[in-house]
Amino acid sequence: MRAAAPLLLILASGALAQAPAGWKVTKDLAYVSYGAERQMLDLYVPPGAGPFPLVIWIHGGAWKQGSKADPLPLRLLADERYAIASVNYRLSHQAKFPAQIEDCKAAVRWLRAHAAKHSLDPARFAAWGASAGGHLAALLGTAGDRFDLGEHIETSSRVQAVVDYFGPTDFLQMDAHALPSAPFKHDAADSPESLLVGGPLLENDLIAARANPITYSSKDDAPFLIVHGDQDPLVPLHQSKLLEAALGKAGVSATLYVVSGAGHGQGFEKDPRIVPMVKEFLSKHLRPR
Repeated sequence: MRAAAPLLLILASGALAQAPAGWKVTKDLAYVSYGAERQMLDLYVPPGAGPFPLVIWIHGGAWKQGSKADPLPLRLLADERYAIASVNYRLSHQAKFPAQIEDCKAAVRWLRAHAAKHSLDPARFAAWGASAGGHLAALLGTAGDRFDLGEHIETSSRVQAVVDYFGPTDFLQMDAHALPSAPFKHDAADSPESLLVGGPLLENDLIAARANPITYSSKDDAPFLIVHGDQDPLVPLHQSKLLEAALGKAGVSATLYVVSGAGHGQGFEKDPRIVPMVKEFLSKHLRPR
């Protein structure tokens, strides 16, 4: 479930993880002391006086590949004056779920605990991810105080907004709503989801339920903007509809935007409404009232 090239281009806007002139870039910040090599993040802070709202970018790659060095929305958000943190997390061959969300939450706590040092506003954090990164961003928005352990445990790992690009939300319903063009079965033992939870989904349904963002939807969740192509062969559109419905039932602000004719990120660049929509959503929830 790796994000397709056209989506990466619209995210990077012509530059792959290259910060605009004048930005302060700090690479390989360890958010877990003496942690694994993957437990690091890169931080991009715009010039000028902070504190700045922070967008936390979580890469995709089916939980088994990808990196914080992958394209991220630096150029897209440069004129909005948000700081951006790009987070690595342990991959499924290194550790099974819930290690991935534990890492993302540890990164959020570290960023909030060190906000003053890096000119960040600890009250204005958003999470944004695509595909597997969208799944983890959604978990940050719904899981509340679950999956918190380790350092800075007294510091909140909650975010104030979530942008979810076509992330899975209920692993056990993926095959039932997959398009005929789907290249694999999610219930298979070698699927990305099965590798994440440590075995075939149907034999590990309780662990799979723990990994589903919809499991935790409640009235105190962060507001969501969800973007999904209606021709996605890897993550069915139904997954985002499930999340929108669960959040709405809980009384949470959630908007699902369906990209007509788009696949797994493919075709997003043809829709001129997406980027302004993301900017407006982040501004609404990260800018002071």
